[in-house]
Amino acid sequence: MTQQSRIPAAGGPGRRSVVNGLMGAGAVALAGPALAACGGGPPAADPKTVTFGSNGADATPKKAYAALTAAFTKESELKVKTNTVDHDTFQKSISSYLQGTPDDAFTWFAGYRMQYFAEKKLASPIDEVWETIGSGFSEAAKQLSKGADGKYYFVPLYNYPWAVFYRKSVFQERGYTPPATWAQFVALAKKMKKDGLSPIASGYGGGDSWSILGAFDYLNLRANGYDFHMELMRGDVAWSDRRMSTVLDLWREVAPYYQSGAGGRSWQDAAQSLLDKKSGMAVIGLFLGQQITDTALREDIDFFPFPEIDPAHGTDTVEAPTDGFMLSRKPKNAEGAGKFLEFLGSPEAEGIYMGVDPSNVAVHSKADTSTYNALQKKSAELIGAAKHITQFGDRDSDPGFISTVVLPGLTQWLGHPDDGAATLKKIESQRSRFFSG
Repeated sequence: MTQQSRIPAAGGPGRRSVVNGLMGAGAVALAGPALAACGGGPPAADPKTVTFGSNGADATPKKAYAALTAAFTKESELKVKTNTVDHDTFQKSISSYLQGTPDDAFTWFAGYRMQYFAEKKLASPIDEVWETIGSGFSEAAKQLSKGADGKYYFVPLYNYPWAVFYRKSVFQERGYTPPATWAQFVALAKKMKKDGLSPIASGYGGGDSWSILGAFDYLNLRANGYDFHMELMRGDVAWSDRRMSTVLDLWREVAPYYQSGAGGRSWQDAAQSLLDKKSGMAVIGLFLGQQITDTALREDIDFFPFPEIDPAHGTDTVEAPTDGFMLSRKPKNAEGAGKFLEFLGSPEAEGIYMGVDPSNVAVHSKADTSTYNALQKKSAELIGAAKHITQFGDRDSDPGFISTVVLPGLTQWLGHPDDGAATLKKIESQRSRFFSG
């Protein structure tokens, strides 16, 4: 799984324009044909068919989306023609796809990623859909579904929290207590290292450098608050700001307790070290559960919120990437697509999806949670109690800036963490290439 989705700050991307190409300078060149050529639906409008572009090519999400479209067809008698493309190709081709002949509805991410295409007029507002589904979603969910113009452009399906995961049996055997504050967290890491464990599992080698953003985001959110974090993500604050030095100082404090060799390890291997009781904790998403097939092992996994750093900000923000659906700019079957999106925003639809894919939790407040495992139930409670929901670094900001500037800078710094001033200055020197205004 890769990370790419968060709640927009007031004003959103309209306060600054992303430059140097549709997805920003340094973004991956768009492949285009693989996605665009398959989509578009029938050459002429077919009132009985809705076309749907999906990035759920892996076995489990593909099966879950198939269950959704079958249920919609049974309920509405409208056929859904699904165009499924693998996750990475979908993302690399999305701009060309949306500018060509896209499907009526398509899968995408909440927050900035959604706002960006809404601002570029490559998606249609769906306020009428929200008149039907709105009562089932929290204010936080509504916020992350709106464009910078205040209109709705997104229907959430599921999300999953990032937190600090651990094995209950390890904590019980060694007498550890889940920490609530930063001082307690650092003290626990020291104790784990003394006890022969790698305190914090970590793997950001190869294409997994995105995984460090979970820790970075939480450090910034806990130390500097939600508003500052979102301003930073949208290019409105300098990376050389003194508050960013605080973030790296905190990170440097726990760097000695990261698993050695993290730069050459995948996130899956790091997660496995937690499952194998070689590491004590992991800052990771609920998708950790994808690696677990044994029920007893799954029941031994637990998590606690990333600890409080500044009481002024507490733990009121939860990193919970949210996936869902959008409507293309000129859908061939606008009426049918609207009905499809209304269905996808129903508690029944979310229940159908989660019944096939238990590695996520439903966003709808009335979704059936009776079949949730313990981790899903706790995840839903954590997200539901959040004052703010962020998505993830490369979903809340320009993805080109994050992938070509921020991640190389931070991963290099993590290999040899110093005072961070040079790293922050280097990142700041590139900010204007991606943001203007």
